[in-house]
Amino acid sequence: MAITWNFDDMPDQTGRTVVVTGASSGLGLVLTRELARRGASVVMAVRDVAKADRVRAGLAGDLEVREIDLGDLTSVRRFADRLRADGRTVDVLVNNAGIGAQQRSLTPQGYERVFATNHLGAFALTGLLLDLFRPGRDPRVVAVASNFYKRFRVPHPFRDLTAAGSWSANRAYTESKLANVLFGAELDRRLRQAGSPVRSFVAHPGMATTPMHDTARGFVQRAFLAVATVPLARTAEQGTLPLAFAATSPDARTGVVLGPHARKTDLRVHFDPVVAPADDPALAERLWRVSEDATGVRYLSGPVRAGDRDTAL
Repeated sequence: MAITWNFDDMPDQTGRTVVVTGASSGLGLVLTRELARRGASVVMAVRDVAKADRVRAGLAGDLEVREIDLGDLTSVRRFADRLRADGRTVDVLVNNAGIGAQQRSLTPQGYERVFATNHLGAFALTGLLLDLFRPGRDPRVVAVASNFYKRFRVPHPFRDLTAAGSWSANRAYTESKLANVLFGAELDRRLRQAGSPVRSFVAHPGMATTPMHDTARGFVQRAFLAVATVPLARTAEQGTLPLAFAATSPDARTGVVLGPHARKTDLRVHFDPVVAPADDPALAERLWRVSEDATGVRYLSGPVRAGDRDTAL
């Protein structure tokens, strides 16, 4: 299934508050701009506040910059605590921020930084903000994933969050993107089981030209980008369409991966099934337990009933 959709089809967002992580560049910036253009109040959750302030000066709409480093769980808690202390409510959370890396490094909590930033921070932030979502306002969480999860396989994922035994740039990124799909789908199943009005969507941009491409340093990464960019890469605006669709469209569905076709001339949003290894319920449950233990943020705990899994997919 696929649907033709563009930013002009976005419903009016007046009165809605959207938190967008990584909002100062790339996909997050495009999404922030379009949401604000349609009337949303956007909280730009960013690591570099000064950069975001400069970006905000060039945008129109109700925009607020707040600091968060998703690779530091103390920063994630601080962001959530301040939002709560200020009496803010949330309608949509878009877990967009993501990084790649050329060498292994650890977060202040001792976890491998790519996985911690791309997944653990998003997992913790979602749990810490969940009680701020307003029922009756079509509340949504959007996990921004990648098709890497099905194109490259990671042996024994989520067993060593420090990556002390084995590390490569491709493995670290792919493992984090697998976690994004597993988390987004499992979150929706657990929300349904709990009777929550919040829905969780998974979206990916395809290969989109963003500042993350500038971090490519190794020969293999540079060669891949050189060969693939022309036939496959979309603009940041085109790559953002599935994210905006997931965040706002009444036609968006959970239990699938919303994204573009591999052919870059096909700009429709496709509803792709969640496939191996992200369709493994045991792996999803293990990731949830590992994430709770690593972050200290526990929510929607307990195994998902088989019937809830069936109805969510």
